[in-house]
Amino acid sequence: MFFTVLPFINLYVDYLDEAIRKNSSGQRLSCIQRGWLKLCLMGILETNSVNWAAFERGSLGKYQVGALSWMFRHSRIAWEEIWQASISLVLEEYGLLDGVLVADDTDHPRAKRTPEIWKAYKIFDRKTGGYFNGQTVAFLILVTPKITVPVGFCFYQPDPKQTAWKKEDQRLKKEGQSKAQRPPAPKPDPNYPTKAELVLGLIRTFRQYHPTIQVKAVLADALYGAQAFMEEASRLCGQIQVISQLRKDQTLWFRNRKISLTEYFNRYPGVPTRLRIRGGKEVDVVVGSARLFVCAHGKKRFVIALKYSGETEYRFLVATDLSWRTQDILQTYTLRWLVEVFFEDWKLYEGWGQMAKQPGEEGSSRGLTLSLLLDHALLLHPEQRACLENHLPAYTVGSLRRFIQGETILEEVRNLLISENVAESLAQLAERLKLWLPLSPSRKHMNSNDLGRQEPTPSLKYHALEVCAAT
Repeated sequence: MFFTVLPFINLYVDYLDEAIRKNSSGQRLSCIQRGWLKLCLMGILETNSVNWAAFERGSLGKYQVGALSWMFRHSRIAWEEIWQASISLVLEEYGLLDGVLVADDTDHPRAKRTPEIWKAYKIFDRKTGGYFNGQTVAFLILVTPKITVPVGFCFYQPDPKQTAWKKEDQRLKKEGQSKAQRPPAPKPDPNYPTKAELVLGLIRTFRQYHPTIQVKAVLADALYGAQAFMEEASRLCGQIQVISQLRKDQTLWFRNRKISLTEYFNRYPGVPTRLRIRGGKEVDVVVGSARLFVCAHGKKRFVIALKYSGETEYRFLVATDLSWRTQDILQTYTLRWLVEVFFEDWKLYEGWGQMAKQPGEEGSSRGLTLSLLLDHALLLHPEQRACLENHLPAYTVGSLRRFIQGETILEEVRNLLISENVAESLAQLAERLKLWLPLSPSRKHMNSNDLGRQEPTPSLKYHALEVCAAT
């Protein structure tokens, strides 16, 4: 689809430039950089990819592949300042002062061989039980009373030495070797931080750039349920509530002895109640809770056993602030599901998850930044703003994208109608369409191919009869 830059993209980038000028000393976007950024955002929106060739076709040759790629690689754009200014712009436009931070990570499959793709590695596939080559991205999103907005991201790659050691350690363990006989784990490499360390860095950066936003809680899944992560996340945000999950085999210190979480809540089972999910409908659940000494954390935590209708086993939540009510912890933790909705929208409709082949660290991080800037821009679309400001449900990313594609066609028609010579402008557009959107030959149809003689040969007719008679 051919496209022109729509007014809401123009306004978003212009406001972004103003925000950078106010917040950064000496930083700004030049006229060329603003035009390039507008074209990229509009291109991702229309083509659902971060692909310079697709942008060239979509602009009907107005922008060339080489120029687009050069700007991406070599233009002195302050990417971090743009990203943080965009977050501030969205929060200020809606007057947002508080929210809940949600941390999670997601895997993105790549081709089997990706020597130029940054931090691509072999990832275990839970669906198939096999492995695939891909990238892992950790995200930090802010859930506010009005919108859910991404506020941080980083790429993760495990330490190859740690991975090799774990594999060898498991092999030796299966052979029956004791821990003393097996080689010790290698020291952590600072070049390969863990997911928990990366998320703490994202929280630290968010607090540095946006100190006026009151963070009410930090949510994360069981991977981030360690004592060190929860304590540091709480401290970074002013000793706030941090809610995560515990594994069912983790132990408690109860009545002068260690018992597992499962054993404790089998002895003291939960009671049926109703739980409101993300401020909406209520569902039937079984809930048990207590303030218990968690051995792995070395202190008392608020531990909750939760079982939804139809489930046979409990899942266990853990919270750092003991002064919250059970109901409040549960309702807050239901907001964690919104990060999964964000993942789905981002992968399906915001370009980077569909086609992003830019190599190297700059290619991955800058391409992902462009994709997330589009997410921010869509939050400021006039139709979306009208819903949010009037306390109506916000539009989905998919439906908003389809609406904008219709707007693009309407804008192109409007430009044709207001031109001085409509017929001439239409003829020029038709020529450009033929040039930049050429038709390609198909191998499926045999129209131009010689298929040979598909009929019997008279001279072989009697020979075939003799062969048949002989058999």
